[in-house]
Amino acid sequence: MAIPSSLKIVAVAVLAGGIGLLAGQWVGGGGLLTRTELGQRALQSWYAKDAPAPPAGLAVARRGAPVPSLTLPGLDGRPMSLPQAHAGRPVLVNLWASWCGPCIKEMPELDRYARSQGGNGVQVVGIALDDRDSVAAFLQRVPVGYPILLDAPGPRDAGVRLGNPKGVLPYTVLIGADGTLLKQRIGPFAEGEIDAWVE
Repeated sequence: MAIPSSLKIVAVAVLAGGIGLLAGQWVGGGGLLTRTELGQRALQSWYAKDAPAPPAGLAVARRGAPVPSLTLPGLDGRPMSLPQAHAGRPVLVNLWASWCGPCIKEMPELDRYARSQGGNGVQVVGIALDDRDSVAAFLQRVPVGYPILLDAPGPRDAGVRLGNPKGVLPYTVLIGADGTLLKQRIGPFAEGEIDAWVE
């Protein structure tokens, strides 16, 4: 029995629409893949499938477990240890680079959120996987009010240690007041989105 040509056209249109929807989700900032907890978990599992294994002996944060101590220098050279520097308060850690377009686009939202929290709320810390001069020049143009730490990208960088073996940027984690890794996020935050994500 032959399939009517009108049914073939509808089937092709539905398939093309589905492919377009998936492509739009991927290219357009992730949509469901980045905006829901279920989508984030699926995205992280997908990235982890073919990510390189962390180097032997490297302590890597796992959701629901204490975050291994991480000490990095700030722009002024003074070291900060996470999560100890903000013990007793939740910490939102955002990994970025000066060359990463989505990272740059979300920085005003991170800065807005950090300012809304003050010294007693969720503390925001940025970690730039970039060189000091590029970061300093960028922050002259786009200043933020939260601390920025520095790390060199590579198999032992802060992103890998915070559960991002594929090295996708931007990457954000939420560490609870008790030092436990609560949430992980691949991709940028849209305006006004952080508040609900943290809750």
